[in-house]
Amino acid sequence: MITLVTGGARSGKSSFGESLLKDLRKVLYIATSIPFDEEMKERVKKHKNQRPDYWDTLEAYKNFKGEFSNIIYQEYDGIIVDCITIMISNILLESFNEDKENDYGLLEDNIMCQVDELIKVLKNTGCKVVIVTNEVGSGIVPENKLSREFRDIAGRVNQRIAKAADEVYLVVSGLPVRIKGE
Repeated sequence: MITLVTGGARSGKSSFGESLLKDLRKVLYIATSIPFDEEMKERVKKHKNQRPDYWDTLEAYKNFKGEFSNIIYQEYDGIIVDCITIMISNILLESFNEDKENDYGLLEDNIMCQVDELIKVLKNTGCKVVIVTNEVGSGIVPENKLSREFRDIAGRVNQRIAKAADEVYLVVSGLPVRIKGE
């Protein structure tokens, strides 16, 4: 069973997603961020401190088939991926070239391949899965092309995951609203 949890920045989506797995014995937390600076390192530390210390952590944002071949995911009762938006950023920026025209269609194809691989791997785990993502399309139109492309790609990725998910929640001001599923 896959549950997608979406919402705006600081809406409480990660906390809610984690709460869906709190009663499970063995949980794998897939962290997609790459902490480049002190502020991001502090965010990662806060996230680690708020979840149970007996949860396992896998730091990965791509090549999930390979990553999962290195672990025995059948041992887990639950898996949480936090967060898809950071995953998209990482993949987009590692291929982005500031000095030339970027083929955003090709960049998006690469991201979608990674997302499809992730969904396939997660569906085969046989355990409860929670995927956390940001809803980035509810704000203003971004000023620059990279930001607009990111927003558009993230929106299409979220649609793809929501379609594959058994249930979807939108978290607003810390309150989860079920928008798909029982």
